[in-house]
Amino acid sequence: MRNFNPWLLNTLIAAIVAGLLSGIPSTAWALTSGGDPWEATLAAGAVVLGPDASFLALLAAATVVHGGMSFFWAAVLCTFLPARRPVLWGLIAGALIAVLDILLIGRFLPAIRELAVLPQFADHLIFGVLVGAVVGYRDKRRRILRSPQTLDVGEM
Repeated sequence: MRNFNPWLLNTLIAAIVAGLLSGIPSTAWALTSGGDPWEATLAAGAVVLGPDASFLALLAAATVVHGGMSFFWAAVLCTFLPARRPVLWGLIAGALIAVLDILLIGRFLPAIRELAVLPQFADHLIFGVLVGAVVGYRDKRRRILRSPQTLDVGEM
């Protein structure tokens, strides 16, 4: 992957990691409060198909919607997160994204409006933290590999 664009690779990895793991808070909330752990996922699908679509159709639509949104926001964060303290800045960015997604845009989408706000807010915070962690790790790794002090395997 030496010829692969580092920004695009960071974005893809961050989108996959954060997109897959950022739903843990709302899922844990649903499981511990007796709610439906699929509620947030199905709500994402209902944005496109409406709430009356089948479970599998909503799940498929949610995969596309959430995957696209995860890639979009990961791309924005990978572009603008500062090199210093990317996890902290990712947390702040996640809060700003939450305000935009949940409180501004979400209020016009019935499926999103019906979700509990705090678990969704927590999901967005985790998303930002995870993107920041991926960016920080990969940038640090890239600097180490490019460092003149790094020994080549052939030099050992």
